Amino acid sequence: QVQLVEAGGGLVQAGGSLRLSCAGSGRTFRSYAMGWFRQAPGKQRELVAAITSGGSTNYADSVKGRFTISRDNAKNTVYLQMINLKPEDTAVYFCAAALVRISSPNYWGQGTQVTVSS
Repeated sequence: QVQLVEAGGGLVQAGGSLRLSCAGSGRTFRSYAMGWFRQAPGKQRELVAAITSGGSTNYADSVKGRFTISRDNAKNTVYLQMINLKPEDTAVYFCAAALVRISSPNYWGQGTQVTVSS
């Protein structure tokens, strides 16, 4: 079992930056693929960034060049560094963990709100 707790959300102005963190519990944390999803009101949940157990990363086109996902397995923590934030980035951001593929997460965090003002 893996439990995930997100932190770092908040209100920022367009062009600002935030760093989200996802603290995980579980002895096999390093074996999981990890990802960040987001869901804005009235929109479908979308995968923003993912990182494999081996450190390979992938990003949604809308955030490429602005967001960076990383992991620190020694701390059982995954991060999402977000720069040059845009109002359309406003959403609840969820951390997720997957045993196989991040497209089908096995575990979810509770979510953290990111609001970007214009």
